Amino acid sequence: MATKIRLDMNHAGMVAAMQSAGVQNDLMVRARRIAAAAGHGHMVTGRTGRTRARVSVITATEGARRREATDRALTRALNAGRG
Repeated sequence: MATKIRLDMNHAGMVAAMQSAGVQNDLMVRARRIAAAAGHGHMVTGRTGRTRARVSVITATEGARRREATDRALTRALNAGRG
């Protein structure tokens, strides 16, 4: 017979880990690699929310928006953020 497993989550600890400087730095490094792979005109923004750190790579110029619309430059660059 299988043994029951009880798992108590430390929510405050999880939030602290997701907001930590190490996680923020890792996300920024990944976002910068994606922006660089997508080409000129992409901007990285980051912030710490209520429960986690967040980053975004956005098209900041008309040329970048055009390249995303026609060539999917930013979408194709997502793999640069892995590893």
